[in-house]
Amino acid sequence: MVQNNVLAEKSIDFGVRMIKCYQFLCKEKKEYIISKQIYRSGTSIGANIHEGIYAQSKPDFLSKLGIALKEAGETSYWLRLLYRTEYIEENVFSSLYKDCEELIKILTATIKSSKDNA
Repeated sequence: MVQNNVLAEKSIDFGVRMIKCYQFLCKEKKEYIISKQIYRSGTSIGANIHEGIYAQSKPDFLSKLGIALKEAGETSYWLRLLYRTEYIEENVFSSLYKDCEELIKILTATIKSSKDNA
């Protein structure tokens, strides 16, 4: 149901960045709790988007994208927490946060337009 592959590709790219962030936090910062949380929420965004691509119905599609949006919101929170506790530097935070916010905007617009076309 996702007509625009941009969202799917951006979610994969973001997931890769979340995996690398997780690896960095564990290896370099010896941080295992928050890193696991951001790993789960950050990679879940793309997993739910891709589930939505193969949705059985429009309500199923909207549900999967809604879950992806919630996971993106959670990821945004963990990014801010990691930055404020100085686990990640400003340049890393800014780049990841910008990408996360972009996913949130695209998800929000896609959900809205899909509901409008229902």
